[in-house]
Amino acid sequence: MDITSNRKYLEEYVRLCSITWGDKKTDKELEKYVYTKTNSLLNKNDDKVIAILGLVDNDVLLGFISLFKYDGDERLDLTPWYATMYVKEEYRNRHLSNILNDAILKKAKDLGYSKVYLKSYLENYYEKFNAKYIETLNNGEKLFYIEL
Repeated sequence: MDITSNRKYLEEYVRLCSITWGDKKTDKELEKYVYTKTNSLLNKNDDKVIAILGLVDNDVLLGFISLFKYDGDERLDLTPWYATMYVKEEYRNRHLSNILNDAILKKAKDLGYSKVYLKSYLENYYEKFNAKYIETLNNGEKLFYIEL
């Protein structure tokens, strides 16, 4: 489901993204960041975000995935970016990443895109979603695309 207008799920999304991929923050800094970033997303002030999809069961956010206009400073010529695939640890090994993958690819296709780009340090993971290697970025992440 699209969670871009649901404060509860967005707050959890922002918190988990920050903890997983962001800079280290104190608890106070994290809460301020979550509040500010959530409000920015709710008010559509974040020009990076195309979509944020969440996998929800019984009002619990199990995981999420995003589609961004850009992801980082390298390869700004490419868009859109498949990003932030995340499944909470207690729900892993249930093939939920397959559901998230299929949902974001469908969303991108519905929006008129013919491919999406992604970057990752993971080895032999995104290939199972038919990701094709393009190059290795300056930070060591591998750049892929998925044809829709």
